[in-house]
Amino acid sequence: MPQSSVTITVQKASGAEANNESKQEAKQAPVIADDEQLGVADAVIKPPASKAELLALYQVDALPINNAIQPKELEKVAQLRVELYQQQLKRTEFFYTVKPELRPTYMVQALKPQFIEYQQFQMARALDQRGLIDLDKTDVMWQQLHIVDDLIADIVYSMPAQNPVGWQLTSVNKNHLKLPTVGRLRDNDSVADQGSLNSYVLSHFGVMSYTYDRAYFIGHVLGYLFCCYYLAHLSIAYGVTPLPSDTVADYDYASLDTAKLVRLLHSIDVHCKRRIYQLAVLCARLSCYQLDKYIEKMLIAEVNEFDKKQQIDHLDLLLSRGIMPEMPDRVILQDFPGSFGKKD
Repeated sequence: MPQSSVTITVQKASGAEANNESKQEAKQAPVIADDEQLGVADAVIKPPASKAELLALYQVDALPINNAIQPKELEKVAQLRVELYQQQLKRTEFFYTVKPELRPTYMVQALKPQFIEYQQFQMARALDQRGLIDLDKTDVMWQQLHIVDDLIADIVYSMPAQNPVGWQLTSVNKNHLKLPTVGRLRDNDSVADQGSLNSYVLSHFGVMSYTYDRAYFIGHVLGYLFCCYYLAHLSIAYGVTPLPSDTVADYDYASLDTAKLVRLLHSIDVHCKRRIYQLAVLCARLSCYQLDKYIEKMLIAEVNEFDKKQQIDHLDLLLSRGIMPEMPDRVILQDFPGSFGKKD
């Protein structure tokens, strides 16, 4: 998949003065090694000039897994997380500030093929050769996925302005929300930024990542509601705690206790809460967690394909006679020459 381009913008002077200054800066500029990364303050995502460039910002590869726990490696992971947040924030800013003709009518439909949920749905449909699972309703939801953008537009239009708040969420040590992964992981299931429907939805309300055993989100309190509604609808046990102010350095957010979070929720109109709930339920119905349940039913059906009692009766008859008895769905072996001592 194409990666978003990162460029360095330089303020240029005019005339001969600009040429002289540029030559002096070129002589004094330090040589940067290939393996060194530019700082977040120096890296600026180039504003998209076309629909293709805007889509390219949403089509990025997954970050590498780094399970090292040395202080230097942990610092790299922390810096990588901040860079990810800055890119997510800048991309969302571009999405809402570019000219309307540069933005697809329904962005979610354009990104659907890269969502891990959609890829797993296609796999489940291919596996269901017996037609045991009713995937027609799920197929209709994927066809009508533009409703996600409609719900988001309604929510963004009416949600109140708030300073970003942060919290961390755990759900039985798994990335059930399929948020973009950074740094350490318990397994090799890395997820790219915008590689899931949930990360696309939550990016409209803030920034997010997942590391080792917990998810991190910084943004509008509506993102908190989405996560809670989503996991509760799937009956997944979860816990939410405020994100300490020193967890994500160099990124501005507030760490709120429960009482302050309640006051923030008081400011949310019930219309917004209802729309967030509908959005969470729709995403939960399309989730990998729900699809895994369908695939488990297929597995059980394959294991129980035949009549077990009939096979037990057949085994008992075999043991009692010492020969392979006749089966209703088998050819009678005695009819073949040479079988069971019968002569031609």
